[in-house]
Amino acid sequence: MRASRSNCWLLAAAITLLGALAPPMPALGQSPPPVFSLPVACEIGRRCVVQNYFDHDGSPGAQDYACGSLSYDGHRGTDFRVADLAAMTEGVPVLAAAAGTVRAVRDGMPDVDARDIDRATIEGREAGNAVVISHGDGWESQYSHLRRGSVAVAQGDRVEAGQALGLIGMSGLAEFPHVHFELRLNDRHVDPFIGLAEAQGCTVSPSALWTGTAMAALDYMPGGLLGLGFAAQAPDFPAIRRGDLHNDWLPGDAAVLVFWFNFYGVQDGDVISARLIAPDGSVVAERRQTLERRQAQRFGYVGRRRPGAQWPAGTYRGEISLRRSGDGGPQTLVETVEEIELR
Repeated sequence: MRASRSNCWLLAAAITLLGALAPPMPALGQSPPPVFSLPVACEIGRRCVVQNYFDHDGSPGAQDYACGSLSYDGHRGTDFRVADLAAMTEGVPVLAAAAGTVRAVRDGMPDVDARDIDRATIEGREAGNAVVISHGDGWESQYSHLRRGSVAVAQGDRVEAGQALGLIGMSGLAEFPHVHFELRLNDRHVDPFIGLAEAQGCTVSPSALWTGTAMAALDYMPGGLLGLGFAAQAPDFPAIRRGDLHNDWLPGDAAVLVFWFNFYGVQDGDVISARLIAPDGSVVAERRQTLERRQAQRFGYVGRRRPGAQWPAGTYRGEISLRRSGDGGPQTLVETVEEIELR
């Protein structure tokens, strides 16, 4: 994923984690809270994106710390994801966000889309392969849905900030490859973008628990692009989810030519515009659509059948944009170009 492509999410189900909600948060203690570095070894906005944030809406709805919709009801963590299963297979390290002692680990659960399994088979293990780290003074961090066989620490190990714990996976109750990063103080969940303060003002709190470096990498995006590319057939979502459609070039005798795109966090009223342009500048196919409902993920494509025996050789260009209207006027969330050669 490129920085210009913005960033990503899918619908996910509620996650039962190794720690549980418990007593009310105590008065501020004698020791300052810890601060946390990024729990993933990848650049946010390129190879990884934030899919879901902590839910601050007490109703059956959901609202993230920025008063946006990148969350779901009852979500108590931050989801860092990669675009597809191919990226997961390449391997993205999950890192200890602060120094501490490993309190609990689990490994051995398969990386399977939760929509394809019987939920009863993972009851009580919804976090999948996971690591819990104790940081002292009641603080814990948890790293869930790690890839099977990747957990690199054991209970009782002392770890330092930035130490590898495992790899991003899709184990447990997960519908896309990611790590669910969660903070708790005395078993009560804490949003690292807010810290011990109450969420207010639709912005990061002055008491946020991220390091300065992490915070600089975590600019909020209210929606964006997970991926795009070209294909010689009409794509379906399973192929995009697997990462099968990242072609470097296509044959000139392809029966069809398609420019595909995959967005996250779209809302009703958003406008998607896409064009496929031939080497001579002519428009092969185009589409403009105003969305009618909010969706965690939206994929689509434009294309056409081969007009003759061969496509004209050369470089074809795909143009894509996502625009949103708001109180401050129209906002361009995504505007980018991708190219491919037909031989």
